[in-house]
Amino acid sequence: MGTPAQTKGRPTPERLVRVGFIPLLDVAVLVAAEEHGFARREGIRLQLIKDVSWSNIRDRLAFRQFDVAHMLSPMPVASQLGLGSNPYPCFTPFALGRGGNSVTLSLELYREMQAVASLDGSEDALANAHALKALIDRRRHEGRKPLVFAMTYPFSSHNYEFRFWLAAAGIDPDSDVIMTVVPPPLTVDAMAARAIDGFCVNAPWNMIAVEKGVGRIVATKADIWPSALEKVLGVSPDWAEKNPENLARLIVALDAAARWCDDPHNHHSLAEMLSRPAYVGVAPDLILRLLKGEILVDPNGGTRLIKNYLMFHGQAANFPWISQARWIYSQMVRWGQVAHDGACLAQVEAAYRPDIYRSALAGSATPVPAIDSKVEGVGSSSTVVPAAGGHLSLGTDAFIDQRAFDPSDIPGYVSGFAIRAK
Repeated sequence: MGTPAQTKGRPTPERLVRVGFIPLLDVAVLVAAEEHGFARREGIRLQLIKDVSWSNIRDRLAFRQFDVAHMLSPMPVASQLGLGSNPYPCFTPFALGRGGNSVTLSLELYREMQAVASLDGSEDALANAHALKALIDRRRHEGRKPLVFAMTYPFSSHNYEFRFWLAAAGIDPDSDVIMTVVPPPLTVDAMAARAIDGFCVNAPWNMIAVEKGVGRIVATKADIWPSALEKVLGVSPDWAEKNPENLARLIVALDAAARWCDDPHNHHSLAEMLSRPAYVGVAPDLILRLLKGEILVDPNGGTRLIKNYLMFHGQAANFPWISQARWIYSQMVRWGQVAHDGACLAQVEAAYRPDIYRSALAGSATPVPAIDSKVEGVGSSSTVVPAAGGHLSLGTDAFIDQRAFDPSDIPGYVSGFAIRAK
């Protein structure tokens, strides 16, 4: 059976692929693939089905209601390890991009931080975290109740990034604050109702909280770890086994859609698509500003311009790195979700499938890394890796705590954190 590149131009019957998604901007590649015709060109019709929570996405993929899904990057790892309820062992052969997450605190909490730590609003993410630490210490001394922070799912980049940011300033997320789960579309309302004091979620909900005057953005994914994969294409193994050509064609379509989404000339069209009620359902102007990286961080008008706030294709943003799967596993170990066991690494690596990505895009114009793993978070210099026909620059890559991650030494990495599960 030929690859999509080999069969391009032959008439093929249209194949239906059912796709579950959450209304976030990083569903862009899937929406563009269907709306702009990239899927149709490969003989595929995507049936995009909106859902409200990641647990629903997980369950509906397991129950065969979806063939593939818009999925949090840690979810396939958790599924392969049998973590959580109904851990159906899915995998990902394609990442849907990077960026978009932010930590947003209630405006009332941030103003209190300003008073305690003399913040003028220009501070970076780490300084904001230290100010929060000072306020938490004062609240404890005064006998006030712990702050409540929300993320979208226990096995999520939001959970691990929120915890990483807190711990970098000496805040223990398991003893100094209360961590809870709130689905992305409900976070702003939960904050407005004072049910939570802060949250970490993907765009557009952070900036919506700011525009409604209830939130203040204090850190972004770019501040915590810019090159981390954010969402991935979760694939049902049963469907993949029965439809290997459809999966390869889908990857080709998504690759073309991701390239289109990254082009600033297409951002007006992309914002209009995503603004439709069937997808994200918020104002196209707000979406366009987020695509440009023009982030309103404070209701008083304070803004940040963040290059590549959302990246859909460049710098190998779609490649499912085994080293990133291992980093996710390191955070599961760090926070006590699973004990470290060398025997688990085969399951961790089964969650991310660069071999399928590489096979589907062989001979295409997309530079494909020739390696599956690398040291993550190496610092301020651009990371360069071997790729088919040459080398590929991945941009700068540094964690907020400035520690690199060697995927061959997970125990050593985890033990180096002063704050971790006991």
